[in-house]
Amino acid sequence: MVERFPVGGGYAVATRCLGARAGIVSGSALLVDYALTIAISMAAAADAVFSLAPAGWSDARLPAALAATAGLLVLNLRGVRESITVLAPVFILFIATHALLIGGGIAFHLPEAAATAQQVQQAAAADLAPAGIGLVAMVGMLLGAYALGGGTYTGIEAVSNALPLMREPRVRTAQRTMLLLAWSLALCAGGLVLCYLLWDIQPVPGQTMNAVLATAVSAHLPFGGLFTVLTLVSAGALLVVAAQAGFIGGPRVMANLAADGWLPRRFTRLSDRLVTEQGVLVMGLAALAALVATGGHVELLVVLYSINVFITFTLTMAGMTVHWWRDREAGAWRRRRRLALFSAAALLCSGILTVTVVVKLAAGGWATVVATGAVVGLCVLVRRHYHAVALRLRAGFNGVLPAEPAEAPPATEPIRGQTSPATLVLLADGVNGSGWHTLLHMLRTFPGHWRQVVIAGVAVVDAVDHSDAADAEARLRARLAGWLPRVRALGLPCAIRTAAGTELDETAERLCQAIRADHPHLLVAAGRVLVAHEGWWWKLLHNDAAQAVQHRLQWAGIPVHLVAARLDR
Repeated sequence: MVERFPVGGGYAVATRCLGARAGIVSGSALLVDYALTIAISMAAAADAVFSLAPAGWSDARLPAALAATAGLLVLNLRGVRESITVLAPVFILFIATHALLIGGGIAFHLPEAAATAQQVQQAAAADLAPAGIGLVAMVGMLLGAYALGGGTYTGIEAVSNALPLMREPRVRTAQRTMLLLAWSLALCAGGLVLCYLLWDIQPVPGQTMNAVLATAVSAHLPFGGLFTVLTLVSAGALLVVAAQAGFIGGPRVMANLAADGWLPRRFTRLSDRLVTEQGVLVMGLAALAALVATGGHVELLVVLYSINVFITFTLTMAGMTVHWWRDREAGAWRRRRRLALFSAAALLCSGILTVTVVVKLAAGGWATVVATGAVVGLCVLVRRHYHAVALRLRAGFNGVLPAEPAEAPPATEPIRGQTSPATLVLLADGVNGSGWHTLLHMLRTFPGHWRQVVIAGVAVVDAVDHSDAADAEARLRARLAGWLPRVRALGLPCAIRTAAGTELDETAERLCQAIRADHPHLLVAAGRVLVAHEGWWWKLLHNDAAQAVQHRLQWAGIPVHLVAARLDR
């Protein structure tokens, strides 16, 4: 998937291959999934650590999980890099203790391996016998267990959503990371399950299965008590690290949704500290709410988690199937293999999703369906609002924009260098009435001052990849081409300058810095939508981008002026 779509995982695949409706469902499910990733990781970490505590301390698990989540939230507000640096060393301790746990667990009971295998075979044969539960029930149990454990694939999926954090070549690095994750999951989970069987581990109230196993193995080791403590603490710490996937991936998915108009556009600016904090806060507060609503019970959180995981997985695998069905340029053998792979995966994921929703709906599954539906509804409202405002702007300034001259004026280019006269730089995303209103306002406010005009445009590309930056910039230049004859008809030399980037204000600053190098005597003008009464909804969705651009340009020493495009309610 990252080879064909290095733009941010399931949301991009569903949007491009299945359409915007499937994309927003996948993106919304992924957002809820990341919030639940934090909640379930912290709840499971509390379970692991409190397995060492006396049984009477069980009531403190939820407060401890909430406190740890709040602490991790504060740590992320200081910066993701700092938090990763603090948490990274737990990997070494986890690998060392669990390698000893699995290796020792198998070695100490290796003579019983044959007898254990025979018992498992006999139990399976008894279940498949006429007097047993039957093949359908057995497959259903296996699929149910697979669904509840399949959420571990979110760690692999998170790699595709965080390609900018990878070293170059990013796609190859991501593939290697996924391969290592797959092997580590297989070896760790398989080794632990084998140890459960060899040691005949049975559930103990107030303890995790790993705690019971570690206690049993530690009886055969020197310093066994210390080994048990280190094993469970490292497991809890690793789960805290796993919660980082939600704090890292959640804001990036929000950035992708915001770039497409599904969320407030302020979330596209991942490099802005304030906006990054807002994304982290949304993820952290949602995780805290999930912990409170479920009482921190891992069993319930796993149900909610698995449903959302397989919503995204199903749409992603279906999207990849459609992609390879349409791809006629790939080799026939490779295309058939990919079609077989993704169609089988789509069938498996959709089957698991259906069974999980039906079976677990009354056990809490309805909550995640409602939560995901609520996010989808919110995104639809935001996008409809942006569309309505665009229509009102077009209608309100429809008569302002003049028609393109019948005869093209002389192609006069602005003068560059130190001799460049007063230059008006107009930030625009297309030829429209509101942009022409901004230009006329500047010409009337400073009569006879401006000697030339530069139309500056910023193409905002996918928030996690720059692969389509050139195409986006070419499309923007085509949209801006209509400015040249109209401005030159006013007797002003005109040129177009564009740049592409993931964040509007940062790219606008870079573009204006380059323009200032050629035209030192410049002033930047941009439009700002203004209404008579700005409520909280309007303030959340509007004016943030214009103000952010103004702030960055002024901080860089570039004069900028915002012109209001007034809309009546």
